Amino acid sequence: MNETPHLLLVDDDTALSDLLAEYLGSEGFRVSMVHDGHSAIEQVKQKNDWDAIILDVMMPGMNGFDVLKALRPQNKTPVLMLTARGEDTDTVLGLELGADDYVAKPVSPRVLVARLRALLRRGQSEKPDRIRVGDIELDEQARQLSVDGKPVKLTGAEFNLLALLLKQAGHIVSRETLAADGLGRALTAYDRRIETHMAQIRRKLGNFADGSARIQTVRGAGYQYVVKQP
Repeated sequence: MNETPHLLLVDDDTALSDLLAEYLGSEGFRVSMVHDGHSAIEQVKQKNDWDAIILDVMMPGMNGFDVLKALRPQNKTPVLMLTARGEDTDTVLGLELGADDYVAKPVSPRVLVARLRALLRRGQSEKPDRIRVGDIELDEQARQLSVDGKPVKLTGAEFNLLALLLKQAGHIVSRETLAADGLGRALTAYDRRIETHMAQIRRKLGNFADGSARIQTVRGAGYQYVVKQP
């Protein structure tokens, strides 16, 4: 996952939606909600880069199957369906229509989170080695970086370190992880290599348009690439 995953939750049960959104938020997801099928289709049309859609089957008017039929096959966003009592007919029909996974109601938030993370990992493994976070794009295969469409040259070590931060954008990456996975060696006492590299990366990337730093130092923990909310 390249940044904080943004989910579209489609369920006519507003109370359940609020509970799920709160729980998912505490687990590192961003959640937008709609409560009917027509609104779901409009949201997907307006924003075609959702990380995943959680889609309830039993909704009045346009149900989840109708929504899924309207989305597939043009839209490839991973869809996890919420099925009533885990009925086999719901599950089979959903999968045949192009759903990627399903969870039975009443839904266990922990199970839902586990399924979503597995779904997102699976989807990520099918994508090219290209990371996009806001206005920054990093191509791991070509070893190229652009900021706001303009190429930026990094050293090999800088590129590796930035890739680690972007893959965990919005989350803290420890100095130890950066050293081991980005530089290929463990930190030693009074080692300042990470700090030196980070200073160079910050200088080359520049700040956000509002003047705030792209990379934050979290004292005693590590570094974090900041995710700006749209």
